[in-house]
Amino acid sequence: MLIKVRSASQASENEVTPRGLFLSRRSIIAGGIAGGAALALGGTGGLPGPALAAPFQAPLTVSPKDPKMDAQTPMKSATSYNNFYEFGTDKTDPSENAGTLRTRPWEIAVDGDVGKPTTFGIEDLLSFPLEERVYRLRCVEGWSMVIPWVGFPLAELLKRVDPTGNAKYVAFQTLADRSQMPGLKYPVLQWPYVEGLRMDEAMHPLTILAVGMYGETMPNQNGAPVRLVVPWKYGFKSIKSIIRITLTQDQPPTSWNRSQPREYGFYSNVNPEVDHPRWSQATERRVGEFSRRKTLPFNGYGEEVASLYAGMDLRKNY
Repeated sequence: MLIKVRSASQASENEVTPRGLFLSRRSIIAGGIAGGAALALGGTGGLPGPALAAPFQAPLTVSPKDPKMDAQTPMKSATSYNNFYEFGTDKTDPSENAGTLRTRPWEIAVDGDVGKPTTFGIEDLLSFPLEERVYRLRCVEGWSMVIPWVGFPLAELLKRVDPTGNAKYVAFQTLADRSQMPGLKYPVLQWPYVEGLRMDEAMHPLTILAVGMYGETMPNQNGAPVRLVVPWKYGFKSIKSIIRITLTQDQPPTSWNRSQPREYGFYSNVNPEVDHPRWSQATERRVGEFSRRKTLPFNGYGEEVASLYAGMDLRKNY
């Protein structure tokens, strides 16, 4: 088994659900099929699937125990308090409405400045060696969580399409299907939802594509079947239900920057010194707690990622 040495900024094993550290790829696939069947029968496919505790079939990277930990957010909170405007703007709307999302079959087209444009099916994505990563999640609205994600580094997928020397950025696109996503009828944003990263951010080992959480298949309301997780940026950068990834020479548009450019910059790194016009970023409230805590620069991952922005004015490049 591979072992990854953890830095003090990362969350630890005691945040991981006791339902099991290992994830079964076959069980995830079966869970997706079962979810589709539940939808066909009028069930709530957006609810978390059964626990997946069977041993994983390929190397699984884990981290040694670290005493400097945050408490894991209860799964019930993490799956019922969400922003996913394609299913409504209230925090409970995604968990109530996302059962309409069909996650099988699913494909992600990867194209643009690449030598090998490829369309990956969900089974292809599940064939990557999966890891459990316990990351802090910080919303620009001032609340935060600690979530055990299951996924693999985005870099591993990008390497398979052979990026060209022209690839400077990576653009992402969410599914936009009115028959499945009732929130699309409201012009809250320009649909489809799009996001982007600089190439070095996308290739950073902390950046993952997640296919599960809490040892289970990804709930629809949290971005099933596959979402991005970039733990040092505000949560809206971690785009959900991805259907396209495009490598490009030009900085891509992002949904919230396109909607409110003075409020949402392209980088959107967690920065306690740069407030949003409506929310102070100096402190945050961990979901499930009453008191507020100080916000950590880069959400506590500065040791790993601050070098990406050496020499940049992080107030200007917010």
